[in-house]
Amino acid sequence: MDNIDSKILDLLTENSRMSYVEIGKQLGVSRVSIRDRIQQLVNKGIIEKFSVVINSEKAGKNVSAFFEVDCEPKALVEVAEALVNHPYVASCYQMTGPSTLHMHVLVEDMGELENFINNELYALEGITRVESHILLRRFKSRSGLKL
Repeated sequence: MDNIDSKILDLLTENSRMSYVEIGKQLGVSRVSIRDRIQQLVNKGIIEKFSVVINSEKAGKNVSAFFEVDCEPKALVEVAEALVNHPYVASCYQMTGPSTLHMHVLVEDMGELENFINNELYALEGITRVESHILLRRFKSRSGLKL
């Protein structure tokens, strides 16, 4: 990966719908070269996928909550798999530190969050502790890596 590839990634991170022609004009490189470079970035796994960023609040998901979930070691994978398949779970990570799993949940309202916690999260076998934090205001949100 060279400097041009990094610039291509920066442009696609800002607007993944940018055409090869537009990228080529900004970087002074031909459309064909841009297409080939992007295909190589995909083939190498540097670009995992192209996606859209949805404004969760405008889509009706008004409550954003972050969870720290501790699990018994033998239940970690089973709990994580159950959580990542839940439609409210936006992201889930195994982390170092006092909590085993860190999770981001998006729901319509506090009632939906309460129902998720009491009836779905607490129902999973192997969870030993749950701590939640409700997002009050977002100052910065990023998807993808900025090189």
